[in-house]
Amino acid sequence: MTAVGRTDPPLIELVQVTKVYGSGAAAMHALRGIDITIEQGEFVAVMGPSGSGKSTTMNILGCLDTPTSGSYRFRGAEVGHLTRDERALLRRQYLGFVFQGYNLLSRTSAIENVELPLIYRREPASERHERARQALKAVGLIGWETHTPAELSGGQQQRVAIARALVTEPAVLLADEPTGNLDSARSREIMDLLTDLNRTRGITIIMITHEPDMAEYANRSIHFLDGLVESTVPGDGGR
Repeated sequence: MTAVGRTDPPLIELVQVTKVYGSGAAAMHALRGIDITIEQGEFVAVMGPSGSGKSTTMNILGCLDTPTSGSYRFRGAEVGHLTRDERALLRRQYLGFVFQGYNLLSRTSAIENVELPLIYRREPASERHERARQALKAVGLIGWETHTPAELSGGQQQRVAIARALVTEPAVLLADEPTGNLDSARSREIMDLLTDLNRTRGITIIMITHEPDMAEYANRSIHFLDGLVESTVPGDGGR
């Protein structure tokens, strides 16, 4: 919600954003002019059928793609005006990513997987190790630092992936079907963890999910249909 008399801009603002792939008769309109505002500290679920535009929107928010038209502003800065290198810097400094398939290096220990974003930042080894340990502690994996993904359950692997996203202390966590490969008990554990990170650390979470019970953890759900925002629905996290 926008505070009365506020002077700071929203964390994220999409204004009449479109995305078109191809041209002419082959053009595919993935987004048809969407407006979305997300404030710092929100937990937002993004839902919709395949091809509705939700993944395209997440790619734009994650600076992995750019709009065809419209405006994407991050903390008031027009992302469309940034160079490719500047978008990559925004991604590294402010955004964390969690995927359905975990995307862990199979022959690499948990702590080494978590350190990877810090290696790209050229952080000193001693600082990388300490920050990775703290991130694993935050997701309840103390004692599992030296285990490889093959030695971890699906829920533990997703916790490592979340720790890897947390280690850079992002402002925003973009989660794409984070419980999609987990059973119901492990899914609830991961959602409880994400909710705790949102509430205790103030991390803004934007999560794609096809599961209504997972979306209920969020403050609100944004429903997409045919490249448009169809509706916004409150979740249990917002009550």
